[in-house]
Amino acid sequence: MIEATSRFPGEAECRYQLLCPFPCRNQVVEMFDHAYQNYMDHAYPADELMPLTCRGRVRGLEPSRGDIDDALGKFSLTLIDTLDTLALLNKTAEFEAAVRRVLSDVRLDNDIVVSVFETNIRVLGGLLGGHSMALLLKEGGQHMLWYKDELLHMAKDLGLRLLPAFNTSSGLPYPRVNLRYGVRGPETRTGTETDTCTACAGTIILEFAALSRFTGNPVFENHARRALDFIWEKRQRNSNLVGTTINIHSGEWVRRDSGVGAGIDSYYEYLLKAYVLLGDDLFLQRFNTHYASIMKYISQPPLLLDVHIHKPLLPARTWMDSLLAFFPGLQVLKGDIRPAIETHEMLYQVTKKHNFLPEAFTTDFRVHWAQHPLRPEFAESTYFLYKATRDPYYLEVGRTVLENLNRFARVPCGFAAMKDVRTGSHEDRMDSFFLAEMFKYLFLLFADPEDLPFDVEGYIFTTEAHLLPLSLSTAFLPLLSSWCIYIYIYIYIYIFFFFFFFSPYEMELDDSNFDWSCPNTRLLFPDPAFPRSLREPIRTAVDRSCPRPVEPGLGRPPLRARDFMANNPEHLELLRRMGVSLIHLKDGRVQLVQHATQAVSAVAAEDGLRFMQEMMELSSQQQKEQLPPRAVQIVSQPFLGRVVLTAGPAQFGMDLSKSSTGVKPYSGCTELANAALLQGRIALLQRGQCMFAEKARHIQKAGALGGIVIDDNEGSSSDTAPLFQMAGDGRNTDDVTLPLLFLFHKEGNILLEALREYKEVEVLLSDKARDRGEGRGEESIINGGGGCRAVHSPADGLVGHQEEEDCSPEEERGSSAPSAQPGLMGTEEHHPVGQDEPGQQDVGSRDEPAADGDSSQSMDALLADWKEDLEAFQQMEKDEL
Repeated sequence: MIEATSRFPGEAECRYQLLCPFPCRNQVVEMFDHAYQNYMDHAYPADELMPLTCRGRVRGLEPSRGDIDDALGKFSLTLIDTLDTLALLNKTAEFEAAVRRVLSDVRLDNDIVVSVFETNIRVLGGLLGGHSMALLLKEGGQHMLWYKDELLHMAKDLGLRLLPAFNTSSGLPYPRVNLRYGVRGPETRTGTETDTCTACAGTIILEFAALSRFTGNPVFENHARRALDFIWEKRQRNSNLVGTTINIHSGEWVRRDSGVGAGIDSYYEYLLKAYVLLGDDLFLQRFNTHYASIMKYISQPPLLLDVHIHKPLLPARTWMDSLLAFFPGLQVLKGDIRPAIETHEMLYQVTKKHNFLPEAFTTDFRVHWAQHPLRPEFAESTYFLYKATRDPYYLEVGRTVLENLNRFARVPCGFAAMKDVRTGSHEDRMDSFFLAEMFKYLFLLFADPEDLPFDVEGYIFTTEAHLLPLSLSTAFLPLLSSWCIYIYIYIYIYIFFFFFFFSPYEMELDDSNFDWSCPNTRLLFPDPAFPRSLREPIRTAVDRSCPRPVEPGLGRPPLRARDFMANNPEHLELLRRMGVSLIHLKDGRVQLVQHATQAVSAVAAEDGLRFMQEMMELSSQQQKEQLPPRAVQIVSQPFLGRVVLTAGPAQFGMDLSKSSTGVKPYSGCTELANAALLQGRIALLQRGQCMFAEKARHIQKAGALGGIVIDDNEGSSSDTAPLFQMAGDGRNTDDVTLPLLFLFHKEGNILLEALREYKEVEVLLSDKARDRGEGRGEESIINGGGGCRAVHSPADGLVGHQEEEDCSPEEERGSSAPSAQPGLMGTEEHHPVGQDEPGQQDVGSRDEPAADGDSSQSMDALLADWKEDLEAFQQMEKDEL
């Protein structure tokens, strides 16, 4: 039944696709137009589109995203990556206009450091694919008649700029190169790296060989072959597997885990495709050797799990990354259809559970990494399986991909990557490969041969889905020396006489010949129900979430890193059972160490391994952005802004550096029974018992303006400890909007003493100390003993101030307060692999005011400390810490 209305053009009609795929084909074109036109309107000539803010991503102008930005080289990346997609989708006029733009606007002589791998597959591949399409259209006699190999000239220029990266003793390329200066010299800002991923060094041969054969210059192909030869020589000889990361100078494996996903994936792909494109049997021999080991050690149908290259029977991890989704398509090219069907079906069921394939997921199909940057590998394998089997089931899979893109990723300015597939939150990115690959494979999936402007059977797809003509395989003769030509002539004469004198019917059948050909899928699957019989058990297993083996006698799901609390006795017992030990460090943190042999069972050891991996991943995510220190400034009498306490920031909540406002303190680990008392105040929070983010949510719900967390590790100080950042809880923290700061024990005591000594205390929480003359703004109360009422005044800043009012300590504290100290509650950050131990100390009841003489003496001592803190903070500002 078809819906009467549709959110997007062609969406309702696409539901006919099992009977007629044409409406889905039209919807693919409409979606491509939406993405491409928004890039041209809002981003060009920038490298990529930022679809949420409707602007271009220009490297250096946007906050750095680390290695991801190495793909950006200020060369209009998305436009070049999209050239042959325009041609394939019959957008001839747009293709011609795009080529003219590339020739007139794009410059490659940029002083910028880029990834050799990404620049090769996206830019060099894009230029070569565009050149192939331009030649095809020119031969048609109607379009591109003005074209004189300009894209090829650009490709050669780029190839020459990448060549310096291959100047190593091993032949493996440096991972990065400066487009203007190469890799040598201080001006390059690169060339010091020692490691590269296997895929980074082994995914060069298609583009470089095509460039050599288009131009007649063998130098490019020779360098690519040398890199592949070196990787082959360094394979582990017993398992015939390769590691994930290799030293480019010594050839030592830096990471010895092996799989078919991130870090290795396209190395295997290019071995097989190099044989298809170039006709060199050596590549197929190497691929078959690797493939046999993959199927022996890594493939656990329908799963593909990483192993150690030296101990291939030992799993290296218990989760899979989404990049392995290309592998069923490669298996189709290899001719091994059955495991391709099984793995693809597993991936499809995971996709249906989460709408998209998570960046990583566990063996029981739960989300491990929740991002999804609109990767095309699953669509790629879907196309190849449909092409091999003609099973209409894969049209249904393709329709699901289309619907999910339109329902969950489509935004007014394009398509946005998913920040978290569980919540549906977006990330402001639309990578170039989305236009280069996703729409190619989806269009080919739903198109009939007459819909295509040329026969794609005459082309090989690179890993970026760029089209290189198979005719390049015959372009090798001019590159060979004369003696090589004589050898080939001799071989052809030998083969002719062999088949002339020996009838093939008298020859014994050699099964090894099947390794050199693709099987006829109609003969493999004469019964249309057979592929369905392979898929059904996998669908059932994923629907049930493939329940993991339960540890004997436990009967509960394993402990996840995001849920772990170091002061929870039950969690500590679970760690012990998993063989995980806690080492208490002097600075209050705890270190986690796992010994699998100390686990109570094999299942518990596997849970411990997963727990440690999750901890490391959470830790790396939380440490990506190092924030500068913040300030807690006491601005009321008698301090008048002279007391500035160095505070650590939170990785969530209000960013004080982007606001002219400041804020103040109070409490709560569960929802507060006396929430009204926190209205307009800042909560003082004692560390311990729950996550920082959880505490922030509770005080925010109670109406607090912000929070200050005081460390309970006695003696800790910003003078001796590194800057502490409060991390999130592993979940989305966009809902936390109030600011939260962290004070070490010494600085926190200074604030507490001020509260005990004076009835009224005002503080300013901000990114830096302010002059007392600056606007104060909205005020809130630091509750130091009886204050329960907020005072507000209009202005720029949020400051805190306390007034005395009759209010019992029981009313002042939240219902779940673990401490008797008014204004203090427990809170805890989530900090994997350096997990900070939650506080246990009892702060006790509020002290009575001291005698006047004692008060004066204690305040003199405190003011001396405050002066030191103020000088230290000013020095850190000067050093831009």
